[in-house]
Order: sequence, then structure tokens, then C-alpha cells
Amino acid sequence: MAQAYIDAVAQTGADAVKFQCHIAEAESTPDEPWRVEPTWPQDESRYAYWKRMEFTPEQWAGLAKHAEERGLIFLCSPFSVEAVRLLDPLVKAWKVASGEVTNDSLMSAIDDTSKPVLMSTGMTTRDEFRRGWSKDFECSGLALLQCTSEYPCSPNHIGLNMLDEMRGWGHYGPLVVGLSDHSGTIWPSLAAVTLGASVVEVHVKLSEYDQGFDASSSITIEDLSRLVNGVRFIEKAKTPIDKDRMARELEPMRELFMRKHERKARRA
Repeated sequence: MAQAYIDAVAQTGADAVKFQCHIAEAESTPDEPWRVEPTWPQDESRYAYWKRMEFTPEQWAGLAKHAEERGLIFLCSPFSVEAVRLLDPLVKAWKVASGEVTNDSLMSAIDDTSKPVLMSTGMTTRDEFRRGWSKDFECSGLALLQCTSEYPCSPNHIGLNMLDEMRGWGHYGPLVVGLSDHSGTIWPSLAAVTLGASVVEVHVKLSEYDQGFDASSSITIEDLSRLVNGVRFIEKAKTPIDKDRMARELEPMRELFMRKHERKARRA
């Protein structure tokens, strides 16, 4: 299924595909309770779920290779220091989930790789962000993503107003900003790009009938295609123009209108 996701996402024209790397023994215990009770349980515990969903290092390498062959940037969110070590040879940048921004050991391991970082802010306050992340990230490349950790997220909580504010959170100048959206629609991402977002991230499902923890906050592959087309259109629509030059180029058309008015005046 993971390989199928890569093929489907590649067909939409998206730039990247991102997974999550969970290692049960590194981030859970056999007696850990469910955070969200599954609708259709097939595992006796959250730990058993993570254990069943783990990929081997060889499988992760196969996914990275497949993504590259399909023209996609391969990204993966680590949730443990062990995951950072496993993924480091495979990714060119890191996506940090908002709940991990204050995880000092994880952030230190990521910092040590000197790779660019895409960082969500959904569970992070302004002060926590400013205290908890290394200035080195900004030097190697940092994109800060507005995010609200609701699944699905309601329109009035998406927080597009934060894009401008977060640009000013950098130590050395304006930050690159973007949106990590959980609304299950394409509209917030299109609005964010119009407002200057350089990165948009959405959750994707292969079918509208998919089940799972993220299904209600995910868009379909068909909607991802519409989103990509919309983003490309908006990018071109934001190309600066010379209004006076374009008006001069339209002078022949304007003369046609003026001649029409002159003929009407003569008949009167």
C-alpha cells in the first residue's frame, strides 16, 4: 500500500511524498493506552499497532528508491532518535511533527544531521518554539508550518493569519513559512499559497472510503491533483506584471472601442 501511495501521489504532480516512521520499542510500551480508540480495532494495544506497522530498514530504503524513481522527494517524520538514525541516509530534509518540537533529544539528533527542516507548530506555543529549536536549523534551512492539531480542523481554527507573524520568528531574517493542513479539503492550502506560503502539506487517502485515524482529515488523490493544479495556477498568477506596458500593448484594441464611440457620435 505504501508503494501504491507513491505511485498515486506521483501522478498528481506533487513535489514530495511523506511518511511517518514509528518504532514501537523506541516510543511506546506494551501497556500504553490508545490515544484515540480505533473504530475497527485489530490490535490489542497501541504498542501492537505500531509494531504491526513497522517497516524494516530495507523496506524504508525501497520506498525512498521508488519515490526517487517517480520524481518525488522522499520525506519521513521521525518520532524517536532511533528513527532519525534509520532515516538519515534516505532523506534530504526532515519533517518534524508539532508534538515533537519540544523533544530535546529528537531535535538534537536532527540538528546533528545539518539537514533542512520542515517544522509544524500545531502543539507548540510561540515561546516554546523560540526556546526549543536551534538557530542552526535556520542556517541549514528551515520552513515553519502553521498547523492546528484538530482532525479534521474546522475553518475558523486553520489560522492563516499566522503566516505573516511566523515570518518574523527567525533570528537572521524572515523565515520560509507554509501550512500543514488537516481540514480534509483543498481550500486552506490554496488560500495559503495565495498569501505567500512556500510549502503546503496535506494528508492523503487513496479512496474516500478509506478507514483509519487520519481518514477524516485527508483528501483523496483526485483532490490532490486539483490542489496541485490550483497551486501551479496561483504561482503563475502571482507573476509580477508591468501594468503600463500591458496597457500600451492593448492600445490597438482600445482604438477599436474609441472608433466605435466616434461612429456613434457622428450618427447622432
